[in-house]
Amino acid sequence: MALAELDVPLPPIIVHRATMRVVDGLHRLRAAQLRGLSTIAVSFYDGTEADAFVLAVESNVRHGLPLSLPDRKRAAARIIATHPQWSDRKIASVTGIAPGTVADVRRSETVDAPGEGVARIGRDGRVRPVDIAEGRRRAGQLIAENPNLSLRQIARAAGISPETARDVRNRLSRGEEPLLSPRPRGVRPRPREELLKVVPQTDYGEDRHDTAAGSSFTEGLSAVNRLKADPALRLNETGRQLLRLLSVHMLPPDEWEGIIDTVPPYWGGTVAHLARECAHIWEEVAARVEKNIAQGNDSAASPADTSACPTV
Repeated sequence: MALAELDVPLPPIIVHRATMRVVDGLHRLRAAQLRGLSTIAVSFYDGTEADAFVLAVESNVRHGLPLSLPDRKRAAARIIATHPQWSDRKIASVTGIAPGTVADVRRSETVDAPGEGVARIGRDGRVRPVDIAEGRRRAGQLIAENPNLSLRQIARAAGISPETARDVRNRLSRGEEPLLSPRPRGVRPRPREELLKVVPQTDYGEDRHDTAAGSSFTEGLSAVNRLKADPALRLNETGRQLLRLLSVHMLPPDEWEGIIDTVPPYWGGTVAHLARECAHIWEEVAARVEKNIAQGNDSAASPADTSACPTV
């Protein structure tokens, strides 16, 4: 064995303390035996046996002898059974197979995953709903039962993000349903130009339009260009990052229309959700910037620019 011939200390093996089973390092243990060693460095793992199995699979995928696809599918099935709250992507990152394959294994009749609940833990550790509609429905019930709950309490109980909980609360306050209304098939969204127009009725029954949507885009683009000229922003990395983010959104209306039209129908709900999440983030940024101004933190800044960045 090649490891036995190496004239260097072997890295510690990982052993599950409760069962004394080797989690990672069987080849190193065998190499130590071939060297005639009576001891080997060990790192003990104190988690559950189920977690020890996850660690063993993950360690093998990263630097051990690669498991066959059937072996990885069997490992995924076992992890689904012991960790049903984990998302497909999280399990895929452990077992080295595609998330879609994990989803197929989860749906198979041979996997028993009781108590999966309404949310799963993602690869990044964040909890996300399995069914966003169910999460919104649950949030609506919680708000109706206890209006004094905080957004974080609602989000945690319903398995949704605080921003989604905020949207549900706002919709209920307007007398709307907590669920987003699906767009009928074949019905196109209103053009952005139409959304940006103000159309009050005159005394003569004629429509008075705002000066085209293009004027809003032009004003926003002009504002961003003025920001780019300010050394306070363009001469430091954080300022340049802000300028890049603002520039990304400065697209002409027809380009936004092209982007919207290219979204596949089966990804429509996901893209709409992400767009709303981004909008909420920008709303929070705007509120905090205005708060800084109110607190007098803009003493070194140039006069406030009232040009608005057009929204999608």
